[in-house]
Amino acid sequence: MLELTAIFLDILLPVFSLVLIGYIAGPRLGMEPRTLSKLAYYILVPAFIFNVFSKAEVQVELAVRMALYAIVVTIGAVIVAFVTARLLGAGPQLVAAYVLVAGFGNIGNFGLPVVEFKVGSAGTLPASIYFLTGSTFGFLVGVVAATWHRGGTHWKAVWTAFTTPGVIAVVPAFLVNSLEIPTPVFIDRAVVLMAGALIPLMLLTLGIQLAGMGRPHIDRHVVASSLVRLLVTPLLAILLAGVFAISGVERSVGIIQTAMPAAVLTSLIALEHDLLPDFVTTVVLFSTLLSAVTLTVVLAIV
Repeated sequence: MLELTAIFLDILLPVFSLVLIGYIAGPRLGMEPRTLSKLAYYILVPAFIFNVFSKAEVQVELAVRMALYAIVVTIGAVIVAFVTARLLGAGPQLVAAYVLVAGFGNIGNFGLPVVEFKVGSAGTLPASIYFLTGSTFGFLVGVVAATWHRGGTHWKAVWTAFTTPGVIAVVPAFLVNSLEIPTPVFIDRAVVLMAGALIPLMLLTLGIQLAGMGRPHIDRHVVASSLVRLLVTPLLAILLAGVFAISGVERSVGIIQTAMPAAVLTSLIALEHDLLPDFVTTVVLFSTLLSAVTLTVVLAIV
């Protein structure tokens, strides 16, 4: 019990504190979460990715196994979510909403700082690989799920997923890394400063976004969908780690990232495609609050 308390206080409470500050201060200061999200998405995330991959010693074979591991775990979670929704008598739209939530965890806003506090600098590279893989594949799964019930086209989702700024930033980062191209000092320092601003800004933005979601209405589908996201997904990650020969820091980081609550972006996808946005938004808020308990347990295990 003392260990769980220490984990919550030392690792999760600093993260939740910044989210709470954003939740309280954002509306009172009239801060617009969309502007902050765009700043992170288009500028800070690419800077963070470039800063990590341009300097790290990346083992390509290991990175490929990690990416496949993350994708297979996500597919497994999506299948469990689909079956769970059908067993609970959900209709086509609600089933799609379950899949959307299961396929897209908050591995950016929430996952990166939790990994940093739990694992330290050794977790930055694997967390970045999982972040890129999870956000790209999660976005693809999310948009496909949000549009399948009305026969929408999915090619735009594929194109959008693979042309996000964070994914694009990998290309110049690997060129600089592999060709050992020296980066001018002023550029390197500017990138480092922007990369350092990513995590606190994302947490504050998450708080502001949650503040705008209103009071949630909790029902059995909200609880079930949240539990698939918070418990089933990390359990699959634990079971499948050996299959992909993922061990050490990479295993710990992978499991932690899969245990994240539903991404805020899922509510935006649901709203954009008219996929029960109230339900999805409620799951985002509820799963984020519940993760204070579930993540403490997961962090104790890994």
